[in-house]
Amino acid sequence: MIIITGGAGFIGSAIAAELNRRGIANLIIVDILDHPEKQKNLDTLSYRQYFDRDDFLEKTLSRNIDGVEAIFHMGACSSTTETDEVFLRKNNFDYTKELALYALEKNARFIYASSAATYGNGEQGYEDDESRLETLCPLNLYGHSKQNFDLWAKEQGLLRDIAGLKYFNVYGPNEYHKGDMRSMVLKGYQQSIETGGIRLFKSYKPEYADGCQVRDFLYIKDAVAMTLFFYDHPAVCGIYNVGSGIASGWNDLAKNIFLAQGKDAQIEYIEMPPAIRDQYQYHTCAVMEKIRKAGCNMQTQSLAEGITDYVRNYLMPGKRLP
Repeated sequence: MIIITGGAGFIGSAIAAELNRRGIANLIIVDILDHPEKQKNLDTLSYRQYFDRDDFLEKTLSRNIDGVEAIFHMGACSSTTETDEVFLRKNNFDYTKELALYALEKNARFIYASSAATYGNGEQGYEDDESRLETLCPLNLYGHSKQNFDLWAKEQGLLRDIAGLKYFNVYGPNEYHKGDMRSMVLKGYQQSIETGGIRLFKSYKPEYADGCQVRDFLYIKDAVAMTLFFYDHPAVCGIYNVGSGIASGWNDLAKNIFLAQGKDAQIEYIEMPPAIRDQYQYHTCAVMEKIRKAGCNMQTQSLAEGITDYVRNYLMPGKRLP
């Protein structure tokens, strides 16, 4: 039996869909159905049982679930603008801690979502070197909540037995419920349909022209393939980056959205809200040597390839995974 928390959400439902494709349906899905699009994600999946997030935690604490082979812990508050520190600690730190201890007690594989947000502005680099965890300084409370668990797991010596994955900017089908946290591919596509153009934030640093701020964008299918590498190789433990290893600009992203639709690019640069200017990352790019040395040598899709697949095969026909 495999447990997937956040299993009706973005990465979680995509993992479940791929496991289904492998012929695995003995899944327990854990989530909170707070959006109708999550229910639609769930409806496409084959699984054994669904648990509400809080009900599942009670069962975990009482040790009422046995026969668990693996736990993919993708469930968390992923809002980079969340300001309730107590809420983030409860959902992103305490919950993860309890699940990790439960998995280790049951001798189950534990794979959890950390985040590239732990790298902050990137001044300390983007190397997934556990010896340097303490030097990282996230820019927001969400990043701190992920960093705090990574540090706790290291202090407890758990990184010898579990895998923490630092996802960079993942985009693709099944993210429709994420509101402001949807990828810019989805937001930009919807803007292009509604207004004919795409709006990008202006730059407030002279070394970056408008729209030339860069991110490491990763298509969901590649993110899932990398995640399942750790399921298929249970001896590989520690913290790993999950990205493409390529930094691409927002202008490139927008142009590829138009290209996938056969349209000319129409880009407008707008003011960035003052509330997020000090927390804004101008550059992210995963260092991928560690995961490659572990044996995960897959070739990720280019930004153009991923956007084309997403737009033409999912957004335009209104489909989702699988």
